[in-house]
Amino acid sequence: SRQAVNLLDAVFLSNRGIFVPSLETSLGWETLALLAGGSVAAIADILRRGRRQREETGQPPRVAIPIVFIVAGVLLLVAGWGQLRVSWPALQGFNFSGGMALSPELAALVVALAVYNASFIAELVRGSIEAIGKGQREAAAALGLDRGRILKLVIIPQAMRVLVPPLTNQYLHLVKASSLATVIGYPDLVNVFVGTSLNQTGRAIEIMAMTMAVYLVLSLAITGLSNLQSRRLRLVER
Repeated sequence: SRQAVNLLDAVFLSNRGIFVPSLETSLGWETLALLAGGSVAAIADILRRGRRQREETGQPPRVAIPIVFIVAGVLLLVAGWGQLRVSWPALQGFNFSGGMALSPELAALVVALAVYNASFIAELVRGSIEAIGKGQREAAAALGLDRGRILKLVIIPQAMRVLVPPLTNQYLHLVKASSLATVIGYPDLVNVFVGTSLNQTGRAIEIMAMTMAVYLVLSLAITGLSNLQSRRLRLVER
């Protein structure tokens, strides 16, 4: 651990894993997750109502003030009652204390899957944007839109229709590729089911059926969300 790679005295890389700073609070992560989920739901509802108001009246909605109050209220609640603080990793003896530790297997899995899939997703995004005809940009520019609004109002909505199906396939591949963690010794879902559970129960058919069912549920959930997004983005013919 004394030979660990030190990055700005905040991140340490060693053969025992990667040690990074972490947030600690007395509220508990369940409470924080509930507050975050409630805040996101409230902000989404405010934005939805504002969009409906703009479509019905043509007036710009005043959504900034409620959103600022929600975010500020949550931050004050967490800072005042939660005693939120940052825990920094520090070398003590032959090991690190504080912060959050990622095992070498988990770190290798995350980095490998992230780099591999990010290259494909980046190419999918680029191809989807390039698939939009140049005439769309020229027509939007002729109407007086700047580059930012052209990208937001013209290019991205059309590119999303092209992007969603192949992006769904890539996410499905990511879920299935995560089972490769067994090869490097990380106890993922397949390792727990096929390894630990199978050794303890000896019921191979039931264990394999459960493993297949879990991956089926994950795949169906991703596909269902993709179908919902595709229905939202499809062209409405009059």
